[in-house]
Amino acid sequence: MRVNGEPAALIAANDRGVMYGDGLFETIRFERGNAPLWPRHMARLAHGCERLKLPVPDTALLQREALAEIGDREQAVVRITLTRGVGTRGYAQPAAVQATRIVAASPLPRLEPAMYRDGIRLYRCQTRLGDQPQLAGIKHLNRLEQVLARAEWDDPAMAEGLVCDTHGNAISATAANLFAVIDGNVVTPGVERCGVAGVMRAEVLAALPGVAARNLPLAECLAADEVFLSSSVRGILPVRAVGDARFAAPGTVARAMLQHWCELGFSMGQA
Repeated sequence: MRVNGEPAALIAANDRGVMYGDGLFETIRFERGNAPLWPRHMARLAHGCERLKLPVPDTALLQREALAEIGDREQAVVRITLTRGVGTRGYAQPAAVQATRIVAASPLPRLEPAMYRDGIRLYRCQTRLGDQPQLAGIKHLNRLEQVLARAEWDDPAMAEGLVCDTHGNAISATAANLFAVIDGNVVTPGVERCGVAGVMRAEVLAALPGVAARNLPLAECLAADEVFLSSSVRGILPVRAVGDARFAAPGTVARAMLQHWCELGFSMGQA
C-alpha cells in the first residue's frame, strides 16, 4: 500500500475521507500486469471527480503505482482511493484541496469454478437503498447501505445478496450489478436514483445492444427466465436461485457474457 506515492498504511485522522466519506474509490482486477477494464475504471473515476468537484488524478501515475504494488503477482485486485484530503472541522470544503491518494494491492479472492458452472444463490436483503440522484452511479466512499445489507446473512451457501430500493425495485447485489432476461429481453436496473454504475455493467451494455435500463420491480425480477450479476472482480455470475425463485444457470445470455469476459483477458477464477 502507498499513500500519496509513499509506502504507508496510515492517513491523517482528520482526512475528510475518514470523517465524512468524502471521496471515491475504484476496485480493479489485474491479470498478469494487465487490467482489461482500466479505461472504464478511469472514466468512472474522472466522472466521479467531476460530480464531487475533486481534482482528477494523473491516470498514468495511478497505473505506475498500481503495477508497483502488484509486483510479481499473476492476479491481483488493486483498490485506488481518492479523498478530499485533510480539512478543518465542519462540512464546508477546503478552499484549496490537497487530495489524498491511496493505492493498495491484494491477492485475488478465491473464486470457486462452481460459481460459474452451476450459478450462485442470492439472499434477499431487507436493507433498502435510498434515493440520492446526486450520488447515484458513482463509487463514493460511503458504503454503509451495502455494509448493513451484507451483515444480514452469514450462510456460506449464499454468495451474494439481492438489494432493492425503497420503491420495491430490484437494484443490484451488495457488490455487483444485476441483469435479468425476461421474455427474451435483457433488462438491467437504472442507476439514476441509487446504485452504482459498474464498469463491467458498462461492458455488458456495450456488448449487448438493446439492453433496457429501467425500473425492475422485484416480482418481475423473480419471475425472470435468467438472472446474472456483473462484477469487475468476479466477472459474470449466473444466478440459480433467489429464495424459492429458480432460474436457468447459466442461461444463454450469461454464457455469452462469460465468454466475453474471457475474451477480454480474464479467467474464470484463479489462473
